[in-house]
Amino acid sequence: MAGDSLTLRKPLTAILAEAEDGAGPRLGRSLSAVDLVAMGVGATIGAGIFVITGTAAANHAGPGLPLSFVLGGLACALVALCYAELAALVPAPGSTYTYAYATLGELCAWIIGWDLVLEFAVAAATVAVGWSGYVRSLLADLGLHLPAVLTAAPGTSLPGGGTAWFDLPAAAIVLGLTGLLMRGNRASARVNAALVAIKLAIILAFVGLGAAHVDPTLWSPLIPENTGTFGEFGWSGILRGAGVVFFAFLGFETVSTAAAETRHPQRDAPIGLLGSLAVTTVLYVAVATILTGLVPYRELDVADPIAKAMDVIGYGVLSVAIKVGAILGLTTAALTALYGQARVFYAMARDGLLPPVFARVHPGTRVPAASQAVIGAGTALIAVLVPIRILGELVSIGTLFAFGVICAAVLILRRTDPERPRPFRAPWVPVVPILGILTCLALMLGLPGDTWLRLAAWLGLGLVLYFAYGRRRARRVRAGAA
Repeated sequence: MAGDSLTLRKPLTAILAEAEDGAGPRLGRSLSAVDLVAMGVGATIGAGIFVITGTAAANHAGPGLPLSFVLGGLACALVALCYAELAALVPAPGSTYTYAYATLGELCAWIIGWDLVLEFAVAAATVAVGWSGYVRSLLADLGLHLPAVLTAAPGTSLPGGGTAWFDLPAAAIVLGLTGLLMRGNRASARVNAALVAIKLAIILAFVGLGAAHVDPTLWSPLIPENTGTFGEFGWSGILRGAGVVFFAFLGFETVSTAAAETRHPQRDAPIGLLGSLAVTTVLYVAVATILTGLVPYRELDVADPIAKAMDVIGYGVLSVAIKVGAILGLTTAALTALYGQARVFYAMARDGLLPPVFARVHPGTRVPAASQAVIGAGTALIAVLVPIRILGELVSIGTLFAFGVICAAVLILRRTDPERPRPFRAPWVPVVPILGILTCLALMLGLPGDTWLRLAAWLGLGLVLYFAYGRRRARRVRAGAA
């Protein structure tokens, strides 16, 4: 085995050839640009729009919260432009993992592929735990109550005494969505599109009803004076608010994992990435504007700020619809995260870095069904056992790490393969990717120290698996590596 195999890169020609002419059943190309936009919106707009808008306004930005969402959207746009260039250039399964293999080499590709478990599988588990909470709340409104011991992670203290056993609803939604994804892309795409449409209808209904009742005096001053603490109102509050709401945008990048299953990837992938981000930003700004015009911003630090606003204008009966919207948002977010994880593992298994079972494609549905089943079972296990706070922080740092790699990959490929035709070119390179890297690094540095330790432990486990299994089985790739 070559001593420098860790740094060998997989040529783009080999990646593209596998996507088009790989041996055995290939992933089906059935998704359109509209499907990709729906996927991106479904992945991005979850419970965040129903919760984070209130807490960010009350604690950081005040009525200036729409400005925070604009800044957060611009920060994500830096990364989205880089994703769009790579997804159109390399329409192959694996997303960031595949791009890293082409630019940074085998070891870095493995690290990124292992890191993507935090972005997709752990994200799906996080969303499932949130879904469980909203479902319990909705059922309670209807007079139905699940046994408390079956609604939280093991060891969680219960209000009436005792501790929980496991989170049964969280496991149920993961396994149900896994079954749907194993049926094929068209079935899951139709369900996702329908749920996204209902979710958007609920959000637009809030904006439409609320617009007729806003009190413009609540928007003055637009940026309240700073309290003397950085990040609590004033322009520093707008900036801190942008950091907080940045995580509400996470999910749009799932679109890049579907590039290989798109009818016209060079055109549709950039449309899906940038289109879903644009729709999401507009919706977030609209909701934040209406919300702060209905309720004094200091009163919005509640778990259900939109439902509170509905009470203010006399539409409290719609609070159930708001919870339904949150549940649908979480459902589509979990669906797309599970989808993305299966495609990453499929790409890694084709390269020999994971067992072959993850690369098997069902001849009928043309999806990696075995991979999807294993991932679904593992994600369900995480969802029932691990508290949501730990899961959420791991998702954030893992996603930002992957975002930084994407921006670096654009810089490297522009230098190492400048003549290759690019159906979509990110503008203002190298400024855009460099700003993207710095933004991701700044947000990562703002996360707690124990989150960094968990990331290091996770990547350390990944390295053990790589040297024990993947490195010895990637010879087929190295034979044609650069």
